[in-house]
Amino acid sequence: MLREVCLEIEKRYDMKFLEIGTDRDHVRFLVQSVPVQSVSNLVRKIKSLTAREIFRRVPEVKKQLWGGEFWSDGYFASTVGEHGNEKIIGNYVKSQGKEYQKLHEDRQIKLF
Repeated sequence: MLREVCLEIEKRYDMKFLEIGTDRDHVRFLVQSVPVQSVSNLVRKIKSLTAREIFRRVPEVKKQLWGGEFWSDGYFASTVGEHGNEKIIGNYVKSQGKEYQKLHEDRQIKLF
């Protein structure tokens, strides 16, 4: 469901999900967006839109979650150029956990 919602979000907003993956209790996104959009705004948009849509589609999820919140308050974000290129960041994300499962990959760069 998360993958489907994210792919619908990218149709309506200036962002592209290059990779979506999970690792036990974490979700990891590799996202491309326009440079004028701040990282915090991008994260806030992804978290609020995905939570709202998943709760709408599958109301039972909200009942099963602690406190009814889909996402925790924190996040880690890095940008290409800040600590390396896309490949370095992608490898870093995959190496953080032991049970990484790729849900989606589309490396076709989008021109906004």
